[in-house]
Amino acid sequence: MSSAFPISYIEPVFRPPSEANSLILPVTNGCSWSRCTFCEMYTQPQKKFRARDESDVLEDIRRCGERLIVQRVFLADGDALVLPTRRLLNILTAIRENMPSVRRVSSYCLPRNLRNKSVAELKELADAGLAMAYVGAESGDDEVLERVSKGETFESSLSALDKLGEAGITRSVMILNGLGGKTLSVQHADNSARLMNAVQPEYLSTLVVSFPVGEARFREGFPDYQPLSQQGLFGELERILAALELKNTVFRSDHASNYLVLKGRLGLEKDRLLGQVRAAIKHPDEARLRQEWQRGL
Repeated sequence: MSSAFPISYIEPVFRPPSEANSLILPVTNGCSWSRCTFCEMYTQPQKKFRARDESDVLEDIRRCGERLIVQRVFLADGDALVLPTRRLLNILTAIRENMPSVRRVSSYCLPRNLRNKSVAELKELADAGLAMAYVGAESGDDEVLERVSKGETFESSLSALDKLGEAGITRSVMILNGLGGKTLSVQHADNSARLMNAVQPEYLSTLVVSFPVGEARFREGFPDYQPLSQQGLFGELERILAALELKNTVFRSDHASNYLVLKGRLGLEKDRLLGQVRAAIKHPDEARLRQEWQRGL
């Protein structure tokens, strides 16, 4: 038997931090939208979007089942849920049959890709093993979303997240701290909190917007963008946290892009988390912040 890993990847490959120990199973290549100006993840020529041939995916699953013991599977690349429900069900069924040790299957999810999927279809996917969807809402503010070519609105994100929740699929939502810059910071914070309060996601994380390959693409649609300072980012985060009225959401601000690491449960630990942010604003030298060289993607 060959010792080669049973899956061949088209680099680069991305996954959420919490999927570090998961088998990354590519069912698509790239991102079906790929127009968000803040995101460079799938802009390389080799990452042009396409759905992988179903027979190739099923063969990867079969080989993994022969060689690996896997507990978690992450369906890559940027938005596996763009695939038709029938194809996703075939993939999930193959995972269950070939890798019976798998306890969780997850995927990124663009809200737009659920417009034509009913709650009943999503329940089928949940019953077949799709347990979690990572949704990059980025912002709840329509003006910010338009400036960064997200292709979504407050209402489209709300609709998708409500569908997932009704279907019993765990939702992990990302908001980008600093995405609106100085000019749109207040409305970005307020409407992002409003969206989360309406959705009540199981998980919520904040990342800091960053531009590892430069800002030129971003500024095409946002020419007057003025980035927030470290203190400005903390102020925006404080505003978001203060406005959140979540009943039982795991909150994380521990991505490599964040200066201040925060972990807790909202609303149980809201006061503690707010206290940490306010302490970092008042006494940044004592807040154990990440240095620039420690941050990244």
